[in-house]
Amino acid sequence: MKLSWRWAVLMLLCMMVANVQAQRVPGNLRDDLKELVQTPAIPGYEQQLAALITARLQSYSPKTDNMGSVLVTMGTGTPHRLIVAPMDEPGFVISGITDDGYVRVQRLPQTGSLPLFNELYSAQPVKIGMAQQKWIPGAVAGLSVHLQPGRQHPPSAADLDDTFIDVGAANKQEARDAGIDLLSPMAMERKFFEMGNAQWTSPAIGDRFGDAVLLEVLRHLDPQKLHGTTTFAFVTQQWTDARGLDRVVESLKPDELIYVGRRIRASRPATSTETSPLPGFTQKPGSGVLVASGTPQEQPAGLAGELKELAVQNNVSLNSDFSAPITPPVTRGSLPKQALPARTVHLAVATAWPSTPAEYLDAHDVVNLVALLETYLQGTSAKVDLPAAAAIAEPAAPSKPNAAPGNEDILRHLIETYGVSGGHEAPVAKTIQALLPSWAKTEIDASGNVLLHWGAAGTPHVLVVAHQDEIGYEVKTILPDGRLEVETRGGGVLAYFLGHAALVHSTNGIHPGVMELPEGWEKSDFQWPRGARQTFHVDVGASNPEQVAQLGIKVKDWGTIPKEYHKLIGTRASARAFDDRMGCAALLSAVWALGPNLNNRSITFVWSTGEELGLLGAADVARRLAAEGHEPEYVFAVDTFVSSDSPIESKRFADAILGQGFVVRAVDNSNIVPHPLVDKVVSLAHAQRIPVQYGVTGGGNDGSAFLQYGSIDVALGWPLRYSHSPGEVIDTRDLDALARIIAQVSRSW
Repeated sequence: MKLSWRWAVLMLLCMMVANVQAQRVPGNLRDDLKELVQTPAIPGYEQQLAALITARLQSYSPKTDNMGSVLVTMGTGTPHRLIVAPMDEPGFVISGITDDGYVRVQRLPQTGSLPLFNELYSAQPVKIGMAQQKWIPGAVAGLSVHLQPGRQHPPSAADLDDTFIDVGAANKQEARDAGIDLLSPMAMERKFFEMGNAQWTSPAIGDRFGDAVLLEVLRHLDPQKLHGTTTFAFVTQQWTDARGLDRVVESLKPDELIYVGRRIRASRPATSTETSPLPGFTQKPGSGVLVASGTPQEQPAGLAGELKELAVQNNVSLNSDFSAPITPPVTRGSLPKQALPARTVHLAVATAWPSTPAEYLDAHDVVNLVALLETYLQGTSAKVDLPAAAAIAEPAAPSKPNAAPGNEDILRHLIETYGVSGGHEAPVAKTIQALLPSWAKTEIDASGNVLLHWGAAGTPHVLVVAHQDEIGYEVKTILPDGRLEVETRGGGVLAYFLGHAALVHSTNGIHPGVMELPEGWEKSDFQWPRGARQTFHVDVGASNPEQVAQLGIKVKDWGTIPKEYHKLIGTRASARAFDDRMGCAALLSAVWALGPNLNNRSITFVWSTGEELGLLGAADVARRLAAEGHEPEYVFAVDTFVSSDSPIESKRFADAILGQGFVVRAVDNSNIVPHPLVDKVVSLAHAQRIPVQYGVTGGGNDGSAFLQYGSIDVALGWPLRYSHSPGEVIDTRDLDALARIIAQVSRSW
């Protein structure tokens, strides 16, 4: 009995030790990479990411050197192996704040080959770092497509002199009071998405997979199986001359170096006169582990050769591909770099669209890289499971409110609901119906328009219309290689969408993917394609039509760009699709304010479809009412007043200021409001102390569809910055003013 008892205790202790060993690094590969990529870390500002990594490695008692690199060392004696992954990503640092509250930036790294990097930040949601590892949202200013026709020399999105960050501040002091200051870091807002077949995408994923690999190796590592000394280093400032790596090598003087990080583009020195093409990458995601070399054809030798042999023995795919050196050559005025060990190898995995917001990798390649390193260090490797990606559910419609919801709450619900032009607006219609008071009985017609008519019977005297739809894409063809050919549904600047994450909406949910960039995007003479309606490609992680079908995607499904409502400083907010969810929200707010009894007035509110494709839904309503003899006398079309309230727009027209009230859209491309009626609206607003503006802008409005039937179109709007972009900016005070004037014209016009 004593022997059995002792054996039981021994077994329990062994199980406890094994469990502690298994939990030395909590988490798993997928969750590690998700958290790593969602933590911005530009060069010199890696502290938050370093703290995250340090917390993961707490059981190893990690150390931090004077450059901020995180190191874990185990074992003694020789050889001394150094396994390195970089932490940083390209980004920006605040270099100035203008008197009117815009933030100016300088890129880090300041030089180097980063094709389209600046352009793909244009009109995007970003975040700026502050003290205590907090971040404040902002949006990069972008050109509004409606204001560009006829403009001769618009600013270039590639030029940092034309780059301004909108944080919602009206002046420099407001920005500073919010915590923004010189030298604050700025990076793109990002999410981690799982595409089909374990293809993972996020900005900076090519800069973080190495960190996730090292964490996974440490999770499975048995220190007793190591020979000599092994140091794992998560280094800083790789993008700025590899300063963190240089410091670690100088300090440790290792016998062997394995660098785990992205392939590095070739960069021609500024003094070079060569014109021959620079070498590029050849391997694509799914190519297994890559050994980086000066030429793709170079055969692995030395340590690389040993790893190649080990990969063959353990059935791990390993190939060669080009990469520039992990430490840049010495430049004029620089001190000599510490020489890397003779036994140095750079291991990588292929990423598509490198250093763009659409960058993605194949998780199977990362798993193979983990297995190779574990086998090299301790002779065995652990199994790494990759969770199957499921479709993301469409956002649910809100619960029916018992009392009038706040205007911003209405707007947030509408913004975070997806609904593209061309028959894909049904989710928005459900949200609109859910947010109406219980007494409001709506009709949805054959075109998907939501109509609410109440008051006296007979001909509607006043009709108010705002459109439900947003710009996006529709799946036109499924190609033999599994990519989706999509057609635009509404126009926008291509750099705002291509090269970014995408969402494909099907009957079984939302499927993440990426919008591919046009051919030649990485070349210095690249020009964006032009044309009205164009087709582009979306990669959802499928390799053939069968895999697309397995995901549940089919022709006529629709695509969008991810969006989220972000509060900025004060009463400002940023998101995509304020055009025309602001109008929809204003109508909803006005319904609550008006109530069910209209004192013998006849009012029709319409939330229309297909506006971005040519006022399709409004045209159907106008045609039907005219056929019934019920055409309205006045139509108040509520849509964006695309504003030049931006440092990169011409103030020649569209000069309505955010926060100074709703706008009478007196002249646009589709309608001219009779001037006496402009004056009437302005007088009505002044009488009710509603802030009002008026002016000329671009684009068209739904009310013009009623003109041919004898209606008068009095277009209303609100000022919007950076229209048809992921980083649109509004002021919620203008929403309040817009809702009030709609209620007032419904009562008294």
